Amino acid sequence: MVKYFVFLSLVFLVPYCNAQQVIPLYQGKVPNSKSVKNEEQRVANSDVDSLTSNVSVPTLSVFLPPKGMANGTAVVICPGGGYHVLLTKREGSDAARAFAKMGVTAFVLKYRLPNDKTMLDKSIGPLQDAQQAIKIVRKRAKEWGIDPKKIGILGFSAGGHLAATAGTHFNTLVIENGEGISVRPDFMLLINPVISFTDKIGHIGSRDNLLGPSPTEEKIRLYSNELQVTAETPPTILIHSDADKVVPVANSVEFYSALKENKVSGELHIYAKGEHGFLTAPSFDEWFGRCIFWMKSMSLI
Repeated sequence: MVKYFVFLSLVFLVPYCNAQQVIPLYQGKVPNSKSVKNEEQRVANSDVDSLTSNVSVPTLSVFLPPKGMANGTAVVICPGGGYHVLLTKREGSDAARAFAKMGVTAFVLKYRLPNDKTMLDKSIGPLQDAQQAIKIVRKRAKEWGIDPKKIGILGFSAGGHLAATAGTHFNTLVIENGEGISVRPDFMLLINPVISFTDKIGHIGSRDNLLGPSPTEEKIRLYSNELQVTAETPPTILIHSDADKVVPVANSVEFYSALKENKVSGELHIYAKGEHGFLTAPSFDEWFGRCIFWMKSMSLI
């Protein structure tokens, strides 16, 4: 236990890391988009610092480790927000800086929020951006000192749904990929994730925002990621609170069970206390430390 807290304290002794570069996900016109005015907004929020809404121009913010500390592993971070807003600081840059301090090259994905006004097919917009982000990181791995076989994805809440979708739908390309670059993440870190879109345990707000208010049963099943796990699904760690009143813990439990059924390496941590988003508990140090220890156990760092 002492060793655990000593490790965590070291995270905050490493020099502060800022995004060195913000790059557009696409060159030229964004695919699956309508020609409309960019109305993106970022507003202050007392609970999570800031919220970003109306995202129609996706970007990737790069957080490089301090010089000499890079270990070759990378993670693409998908902030949560119910497919309605993005918590780009608390569940984006804050997490990215912590990973960079541990030698992991981090990328915050500001993905498009599904909207019929800005997209031709809003149901695939976020997944397009996740696949494109993984493609870019893998294509430019040498430039950033990354092992192309150690590129993972992390997601919070609805961002966890996006991350899990990227990890279960990588054989279905929704982007142009003439170079044949793999868009499969090598590992997944899912924090209080939305996994299912079923009526029983799904987060209906996220489902409505992504699929619309009256999705077909086929669509619901397709985007219920506990039903899409195969033997090819990447190794995964899931972290959730049993007291989560927004996204039931059954989302993580069902996904973990599917991993086991398909003989995929998985780890599940359930805290007895803590609200959705872990605003007060468990602490950032706690859940982040578990992610790092799991990554160590998987020889990712």
